[in-house]
Amino acid sequence: MPSSLVEYPCSSAFFHDDRMARGRDGLLRYGGLTPSLTELLDIAVHRYAGRVAVEEDGGRTLTFSQLWTSAARVAGGLKTRGVEIGDRVAVRQPVGVRWVEAFLGVLLAGGVPVGVGPELGQSATDTVLADSESVMVLDGELPDGISFIDDGAGPEELVLLSYTGDGSPKGVELSNENVLSTLESVIHARRFSSEGLRNLLVDPELHTVGSLVELLSTLVVGGTALLTTSTDSASWRGTGADVLTAAPATLLRAVEESPVTNFGRRAVRWIDYSGAGLSVEQAQFLRRTFPAAKHFLGWGMTETCGAGLALPDECALTHAGSVGIAFGGMEVALFGPEAQHGFGELCCRGPGVTRGYWNRPEATARSFTGGWFHTGDTASIDGDGFVRIVERDVAA
Repeated sequence: MPSSLVEYPCSSAFFHDDRMARGRDGLLRYGGLTPSLTELLDIAVHRYAGRVAVEEDGGRTLTFSQLWTSAARVAGGLKTRGVEIGDRVAVRQPVGVRWVEAFLGVLLAGGVPVGVGPELGQSATDTVLADSESVMVLDGELPDGISFIDDGAGPEELVLLSYTGDGSPKGVELSNENVLSTLESVIHARRFSSEGLRNLLVDPELHTVGSLVELLSTLVVGGTALLTTSTDSASWRGTGADVLTAAPATLLRAVEESPVTNFGRRAVRWIDYSGAGLSVEQAQFLRRTFPAAKHFLGWGMTETCGAGLALPDECALTHAGSVGIAFGGMEVALFGPEAQHGFGELCCRGPGVTRGYWNRPEATARSFTGGWFHTGDTASIDGDGFVRIVERDVAA
């Protein structure tokens, strides 16, 4: 039986957004986006200047104004060291405020951040640095200079080069539009307000785009990003967090080992454990632990800017095991001989999907069919568009 690509519409009952319109290229897109990520963050900085932007567990705390000032001085230091518009600069810092300063500093200098995990082996690190042609590695004290802010970037310009985590890492090109669209979709799906939420990011891998979206979506709405490497849930109680973000395995293990008591029952109003589907028993356990919270579970890849599918809170038990439906302009399809019967390779397209791989035109060509990105994941999709990942592509 020949392979075919079959599109699967998702239910319009969830995550509907009137701001989406189909462009000439056939993709659903947001209208009225700011031209660049730096401009969007600049708006947030001026709007929430005195609020705490980022707080490090047992370490530094910076307001939006202080963070922006610090990042601008890092940018000035980068400029004095010769960093030009579009230059790739590797950020290899431990989780904390300094990582955020470094990342924003590269953006404000007009450079393109390249996230490098601090625990990545030397061979893989060398591969990423060579492939990205990074002109500098920020892995110690940050450069300091006269404040500099470049805000001339456009929607199609490269804003982030994020590498896949497989044995042969590939640089995924993410434009301003990719990142801005993803932020809009995540904020809309979670109904985040600008009242000053406090998002506890548990052991975040900030060099990955998924964790980065968590951080940025918090900052854009004037919230506080609380950064901790502690996976002991007992240590979370005094943080004042009302949003909790953790990998599914990390969260389950933490709350099983140390009950969160009143912190879970009353304080937390949003919980994000994107990354994998949960069994009915696991979903029920987390709901008993965090009964007052909205639960957000989703799926994403580096190539989809870390997002793309989300399981509506009210469907967590009825669709246990699913990673959700497409949102934020994302559309899904299946490829293969059984595609018409709801089984095959998951394909997707949308405003958050990469335009391709850095310096790898052949890999880019292999990964797209008529504008649809081949994820490599095997999935099933039901009649309402709910996706269940059957097998993940270990090379993705």
